[in-house]
Amino acid sequence: MSDVMLHATSQDPDSFAVQIADSIESFIVATTEVAKGDEPDSAVPFMLLEISQLLLTGGRLGAHEDIVPDERYEPDTGPDVDVDDLRERFAVLLDPVDIFSEVFDPYEPRKAPVACRISDNLADVVTDLRHGLAHYKAGRVSEALWWWQFSYFSNWGPTASATLRALQSLVAHVRLDQPLDELDGLDTDEDLAEEVLAEEAGKVMAEELAGPLGMRTVT
Repeated sequence: MSDVMLHATSQDPDSFAVQIADSIESFIVATTEVAKGDEPDSAVPFMLLEISQLLLTGGRLGAHEDIVPDERYEPDTGPDVDVDDLRERFAVLLDPVDIFSEVFDPYEPRKAPVACRISDNLADVVTDLRHGLAHYKAGRVSEALWWWQFSYFSNWGPTASATLRALQSLVAHVRLDQPLDELDGLDTDEDLAEEVLAEEAGKVMAEELAGPLGMRTVT
């Protein structure tokens, strides 16, 4: 389907392109508002909801047949919008629970966990989504859908999924009255070997699970 045909149906609220674009733009707006820090106590559960909804949109893109853009080379959208302010605001808002451990590929055996930041992840996701939105608003709908689908598989999908797991864990710790211990050793600014990161991540998980499972305290 050409850009012209897709754009012709863009006013139909039931069209696939419009629904995807509306969901993505809604996420960007909501995330930007949360980053302002006006309601810090509700930031984590609100972002849990927003990322859950975004991943539903990503699932629709992932289940869709491969989208092929009309042009062989991607048109220039100009410089990407700077997200450093968004990143920094979330880093302050989420401190000291910003850092978490993640395994990038669950199907790769014995892959060590690495330290990540929720603030970095949110900024990266927004950057990917804005790039596609620039194409969409310029009328290059098939290009936008192709970019959102491609980057869902290659970057923002895994990144958003990891962030969702971290946020869900935080909410669960609060609701189940299971306080988090300080995440000593998990620091993305340090150049730690994979073995060290794996050991530290293991300590964190053991300390979190020791009480509820009746295990001895880890020293």
